[in-house]
Amino acid sequence: MLRSRFVSSLIRSGVQARSLASLSGQKFKLPDLSYDYNALEPYISADIMKLHHQKHHQAYVNNLNVAIEKIAEAQAKGDVSKVIALQPALRFNGGGHINHSIFWETLSPKGGGEPGGDLKAMIKKDFGSFDNLKKTLSETAVGVQGSGWAWLGLDPQNGQLKIAACANQDPLEAMTGLLPLFGIDVWEHAYYLQYKNVRPDYVKAIFNIANWEAVSKKLAEYRARVGTK
Repeated sequence: MLRSRFVSSLIRSGVQARSLASLSGQKFKLPDLSYDYNALEPYISADIMKLHHQKHHQAYVNNLNVAIEKIAEAQAKGDVSKVIALQPALRFNGGGHINHSIFWETLSPKGGGEPGGDLKAMIKKDFGSFDNLKKTLSETAVGVQGSGWAWLGLDPQNGQLKIAACANQDPLEAMTGLLPLFGIDVWEHAYYLQYKNVRPDYVKAIFNIANWEAVSKKLAEYRARVGTK
């Protein structure tokens, strides 16, 4: 996730020539899944998982690498207009890679239930109950117009958990400053083969495979990183 945070910082602050130079000779790669494509059934079918991971996520990775290479070439030539013109490709494909990498990590065939430990306590403090969190996050996901994501994130400024929606593949941290904990992908490619146009059923099903243990680990890493208590 260090390199994903790096891409997020590029998107947020604008691409620096020195930053791109540090990526020289490196390529972003499609992350392996820690479970089989059929492991999340019946909530997400193997066909969807295979298409989503091998085709859609792979396309974001490929296009991110191309965008970074083209931006580096344009900077080397001093072509500022070209650098600016390539920013949407960086934002879209870099965001797609970041978002999906988190998505796979926070799903599990052994998921579901409710979170425990510090995450449970913070949810109670900031949302009143886990049911309230689920309701708000679900409503946000269902309410996204067109394609996008609904996120549970940590506000590094005050240590609170917050919910936000991002359009298209906009990455949460780069766009809002919130640190992403758990996201629901509501692009149709994430669910249409199985749920058709009934997005609420897909959103409801996601909670049966939510990997709250992974989310809790991510929360602890973020809090250590930003010094929140």
